[in-house]
Amino acid sequence: MFSVLGLLCIVPQILAPARRIRQQDVDELKARVNIADVVGEYVTLKSAGVGSLKGLCPFHDERTPSFHVRPQAGFYHCFGCQESGDVYSFIMKMDHTSFSETVERLAGRVGFSLQYEEGAGQAPEVGGRARLLAANDAAEEFFREQLTTPGAEVGRRFLGERGFDRAAADRFGVGFAPDSWDGLSTALQRRGFSTEELTAAGLVSSGRGIYDRFRGRLVWPIRDVTGQTVGFGARRLVEEDKGPKYLNTPETPVYHKSRVLYGLDLAKRAISRDHQVVVVEGYTDVMACHLAGVTTAVATCGTAFGVEHIRVLRRVLGDSQGHGGQVVFTFDPDAAGRKAARRAFDEESRFFAQTYVAVEISGLDPCDLRLNKGDDAVRRLIKAKQPLHLFALRQIVSEYDLTTVHGRVAALRTAAPYVANLRDWAERLGYARELALMIGIDLDEATTAVRQANRRSTSRPSSGPEQTATAAPAPGARITDLPLDVVTRIEREALMAMLQLPQAIGSDLLQRAAHAAITNETLRVVRDAIVANLERADARDWVEHVAAEVPAPFASLVRQLAVAPIPAVDEVSLARYGRDVVISLIERDLLREIAELHGALQRASADPAVSRAIQLRLVELESEKRALRTD
Repeated sequence: MFSVLGLLCIVPQILAPARRIRQQDVDELKARVNIADVVGEYVTLKSAGVGSLKGLCPFHDERTPSFHVRPQAGFYHCFGCQESGDVYSFIMKMDHTSFSETVERLAGRVGFSLQYEEGAGQAPEVGGRARLLAANDAAEEFFREQLTTPGAEVGRRFLGERGFDRAAADRFGVGFAPDSWDGLSTALQRRGFSTEELTAAGLVSSGRGIYDRFRGRLVWPIRDVTGQTVGFGARRLVEEDKGPKYLNTPETPVYHKSRVLYGLDLAKRAISRDHQVVVVEGYTDVMACHLAGVTTAVATCGTAFGVEHIRVLRRVLGDSQGHGGQVVFTFDPDAAGRKAARRAFDEESRFFAQTYVAVEISGLDPCDLRLNKGDDAVRRLIKAKQPLHLFALRQIVSEYDLTTVHGRVAALRTAAPYVANLRDWAERLGYARELALMIGIDLDEATTAVRQANRRSTSRPSSGPEQTATAAPAPGARITDLPLDVVTRIEREALMAMLQLPQAIGSDLLQRAAHAAITNETLRVVRDAIVANLERADARDWVEHVAAEVPAPFASLVRQLAVAPIPAVDEVSLARYGRDVVISLIERDLLREIAELHGALQRASADPAVSRAIQLRLVELESEKRALRTD
């Protein structure tokens, strides 16, 4: 049921005429935004040639990069799952935003002023993503202000006792939720947020009325990889509080605990640069690591480290075959830590990165370690990391009495499947040797147990879609389905150049190449769409116009051709390549006509006038052919 105040907030939005963003502004904004900068906040992109970038696809799980971005053209395409689009569609798919929310968000990012048309389109959705994010921003501001009030003394004392001063709190956005049932909700309703929006954002709960979810706690803002505050984590401060020690935002349209990592917005650049990520267990551990110089630290938010977290980190790490990097887990050397280590061991095969464990023997977590022994101790902890496999095996074996035959057999039976699950046979052999030494048995006995465990695991059927590394491609024409003969290769490369390098090729050459003969029926569909849109070749959305011209099953092929890597080392060689491949296509037409005319000349030898006309045409064609290479 709506509250009176909630209705007062909603009614003006219902009665207001719907507004649509001017198409001119939509187009101009897209031209201003660099798609590589936007995509780069979610995916680590690496050069795939001049003007082309690639990374691990954020839309499906893959081991080798097949996701390509063309900044100059302003769009992306994945050759694995066939997802493609422009900067707007990328954000809409990643963050589940509406089109208008996406445009407004990008406009705010670059300081672009949008103009609206009255009476067209749809009204903004009450409680939509943009409103929920705005509510979170307002809540974060409220919490941070509250940390300076007299009532927050208990929170400031908690931070101070753990070595965090005001500057540290400001750096990480730490705030304080007052011990009040409606302090936050009242403040945010005054700013125009309805109780329905506050509920949808997870900021208030309902029972006998509406009340603040976070009360009398320190509060940390949880941000997504782009830096937007999507939720909060809060810690109990007094024993009299009978609530859970840690309390997080519930699942909301913008907050999904299995997909967010605390501190990732601060750590992502260092992770990408250093090819290392440190996974710790708490918010204060992240703070301690960063303040100690370990700026690659992140933490889960009220949930175990899982598959979705791995996917997020793999994209930021650029974790692919041959470019793995390091993932370092910090665990307590207690029962919970052993359990976490085994869970991480189970998921380790999803990384190409080398996985390690950093354990402080005295049981101190990074926050306490920094407090007791200083910043250097935190850095030394990470440097002293050990392979996750070795740590997990030691933890398993330590649970058995190795002085008895029964204990040794049980340890071997428990540990062998872990070794058998290692993806590399050389690693399996190496850790079988380590296992034999730990238990005190012969190497042959250990390798036999591992081999038998491996046979048992490979004989079991797949347990579900997580076993598949890549998504099934969408139906439609694909560049990989094209024939590999020389003729088709020339046509394919020429169309790639026309789509990617129209300015470098030049309008005259582009016109001639677009009207050259194409023998492959699939590529001919693309060529015809290029011809129909030649007047737009200088426009930034040139490729989109071409894609819109072809039948739907061929639109993906247009985008594939427009992002496929071109062999060039710099802008000069890129332009030269573009001109060379379209010239080759034009030359093929000229050579075909020259060959036909030579045949006609032999047949017309009895007619001097016809022979003369053919010879003149041959001279013209040879001149054209030479001119192509000398312009």
